[in-house]
Amino acid sequence: MKFITRRLATYAFAAWIAITVNFFIPRFIPGNAAEAMMAKFPSLQPAALKAIEIEFGIGKQGSLFHQYTSYLVNIFHGNLGISTNFYPATVTSVLKQTLPWTLILVGTATVISFVLGTVLGILAAWRRGGKLDQLLPALTFLQAVPYFFLALIAVEIFAVHWHIFPIGQGFSLGFSPGWNWPFIQSAIYHSILPAITLIVTSMAGWMLQMRNVMITTIGEDYVLAAQAKGLSSRRVVWTYAARNAILPNIAGFAISLGFVVAGALVMEFVFSYPGVGYTLYNAVTSDDYPLMQGIFLVISMTVLVANLLADVVYLIADPRTRRGSES
Repeated sequence: MKFITRRLATYAFAAWIAITVNFFIPRFIPGNAAEAMMAKFPSLQPAALKAIEIEFGIGKQGSLFHQYTSYLVNIFHGNLGISTNFYPATVTSVLKQTLPWTLILVGTATVISFVLGTVLGILAAWRRGGKLDQLLPALTFLQAVPYFFLALIAVEIFAVHWHIFPIGQGFSLGFSPGWNWPFIQSAIYHSILPAITLIVTSMAGWMLQMRNVMITTIGEDYVLAAQAKGLSSRRVVWTYAARNAILPNIAGFAISLGFVVAGALVMEFVFSYPGVGYTLYNAVTSDDYPLMQGIFLVISMTVLVANLLADVVYLIADPRTRRGSES
């Protein structure tokens, strides 16, 4: 319990730092949301600049401390500002529309790549020198290839030449987003190629890490004792060796979940996928400062929560950590 309390205090302080940095960054970069809005609508009169600054909560109204406290109050009320690119929509409403796309695509791909990589790593380590183990260098090469480059190749082959999958977008034109089977079927069809790209480029990392830890674990005394007892190979592998070797992978998986919200920026751009990464790209290119600020804040908070989750999972899974935290 003391360990969790200390970690909560640490992450609370880190969250405050992230919120503070997120407040100051837009104020240090050239331009602001009001100027971007004025440039987007040239017909607006210069006198409208002050009103726009008040609406977006920027400008020189009040002291910097007053702006900071107002910013904190707005965050705790879920008010992340108004998007200039999707005006008059709020940043919160834009995130509600884009987050599910990224969570479903990148989250599902992350889970599948973790499960496949971990299982294949276990089998490769147990049958060291076998065909699966010899396949690892090729998979590692795919991991080294930038995922956006592999995405471009996949689009060229499977979408442009073979017409197996669509070139991009999250769903086909003519479908209305909603919980109906035609739309869901279209969304799944459009997400297959991006998901395969993410799985292929990330699976080897999980596999290599699991294999290396498994090889070390197999040589431990308790595994050798289990084999000496005459237990079946399956039970030795999964109950004794893999159960202990998987701990680093579990911690890494919990942390990787935090980066799911960030999406795969370039991959989403290649496939024109309507996720957080693609929205962030559009926000940067259109000088949508409130939306950039909101996305950065959500990503920061998600990464912190994922790191806290990794600490808790590791504490539950590894009794040695519990003993160390209690001493």
